[in-house]
Amino acid sequence: MLKAYYKSPDHAFNLLHGDTFELLPQFNYKFDMIFADPPYFLSSGGISVQSGKVVCVDKGEWDKSMSQDEINAFNIKWLSLCREKLKDNGTIWISGTYHNIFSVANCLTQLGYKILNVITWAKTNPPPNISCRYFTYSTEFIIWARKKEKVAHYYNYDLMKHINGGTQMTDVWRLPAIAPWEKKCTKHPTQKPLGLLARIILASTEAGAWILDPFAGSSTTGIAANLLGRRFLGIEREEEFAAISKARREEIEDAKTYATYRRKIPDIMKTEDTQTECFMCREDIEVRLPFLEDDDI
Repeated sequence: MLKAYYKSPDHAFNLLHGDTFELLPQFNYKFDMIFADPPYFLSSGGISVQSGKVVCVDKGEWDKSMSQDEINAFNIKWLSLCREKLKDNGTIWISGTYHNIFSVANCLTQLGYKILNVITWAKTNPPPNISCRYFTYSTEFIIWARKKEKVAHYYNYDLMKHINGGTQMTDVWRLPAIAPWEKKCTKHPTQKPLGLLARIILASTEAGAWILDPFAGSSTTGIAANLLGRRFLGIEREEEFAAISKARREEIEDAKTYATYRRKIPDIMKTEDTQTECFMCREDIEVRLPFLEDDDI
């Protein structure tokens, strides 16, 4: 049995503190969906602009540049472990930039995943390019893949079409980066916006689904999952970020904060207009992870 770093009172949010390569092999459980924001390996002394100030873009030792062979080996290892944790009809989403996303795509194909889409997240508020020698970097890529070539996956086509104003949603999503209200508990250096994760979760899971994030960071995946009636397991190596995750989840225990956050995410509001069942869990959904120690005993 594994001991959680933190569990929410309703057991819908679970966080393990440690190395994902060591922890994933220690339990046998199949998840409906995985979201992963792995290292991009771009911390090599570059600079950018945040809040009007020039800052170094180095994220930490975990994001230091590596050789292409090392990047490929890293991606093969974690993607192989994650494939074992997916249900046969499950899907995985992986975010990245050109620094790592081509390696990820090749590894997915090599391991037998089927790539479904490559989403281009076009940020509506990117930081400026202070060197003025390149086009402004304003996009990230998110690969969506299913576990098996010939096993159908879940996709809420009708909801995505409704959110998109009645037309088919394309693979280019124009969404902002994180807003100030998402940083109340301080921010992770690569924190994704709740609106982005909400769309991913609504598109590819049903209410009550179990979602895994092997590089949880500040657990945006878990917060979005719980706001949408899904359940979450995250793994985070850095205790600093695990503590932020805990604070963020405790923040939405307050009913007013929970409701406010939901109102601030446009896709949730649009979903409530048409598919309220998206937030209603089935009674047969497992409510606790069987491999975690039960604090109630």
